[in-house]
Amino acid sequence: MSLLSVQTLTVMRGECPVVDHVSFDVGPGECVGLIGPNGAGKTTLFRALLGFLDATGRCDLRDRDARARAHHAAWLPQAREIAWPIPVETLVTLGRIPHLAAGARPGPADRDAIAAALERMELTDFARRPATELSGGEQARVLIARALAQDTPLILADEPVAGLDPAHQISAMAEFARIAADGRAVVVSLHDLGLAARYCTRLILMHRGRIEADGPPRDVLTPDNLARVFGVSAYMLETEAGLVFQPMGVVP
Repeated sequence: MSLLSVQTLTVMRGECPVVDHVSFDVGPGECVGLIGPNGAGKTTLFRALLGFLDATGRCDLRDRDARARAHHAAWLPQAREIAWPIPVETLVTLGRIPHLAAGARPGPADRDAIAAALERMELTDFARRPATELSGGEQARVLIARALAQDTPLILADEPVAGLDPAHQISAMAEFARIAADGRAVVVSLHDLGLAARYCTRLILMHRGRIEADGPPRDVLTPDNLARVFGVSAYMLETEAGLVFQPMGVVP
């Protein structure tokens, strides 16, 4: 069973392919880290998967209508601007819209999903506060909570932990890993390769619009891939607590 299937997806910018014949499948139980240097095509790929950009090739998510897509996948974009001073709980409630009939109010199941999302992101005490009064990191957690409240089989998240303090980076990634372990799937783009190595079951490494490697973290974060794609060397060790990965230096 596949929750996301992509075949030879290509996005052009003029005559230049910024996503170039990308193919992969994501199944239940996978927490997939989408990694690569700036400009590798990660955000463009996400936007193409959701039908926000013109593309050739196939993606089963693009073939769904907007409501069916919202039932299947929650989207957490990189941009985090919260424009209106609405309470945190109200903003998280927006994640339940795909589950509500037109004009309907949230019911008990919706309220349970909202409360659970607030608790998972340690936001219960912030529920009544205007979201615009929170710090940037707190606002990022609110938007993650909104995606969690949507309660979809698949979550697509573009750099969701950027700007969070270490404790909340770890708790957010642990939550994504838990969601995958429960039988759903997460595709999350990351620049922190240590978090990617620790919490993702699989990594997809992009470079210049193409997939350079796809597999378990240890098989993707090889010295050759790190030097060729990122221009770094790294220290990596398998421990009882999981894989530990630390970039160590720039490769000339």
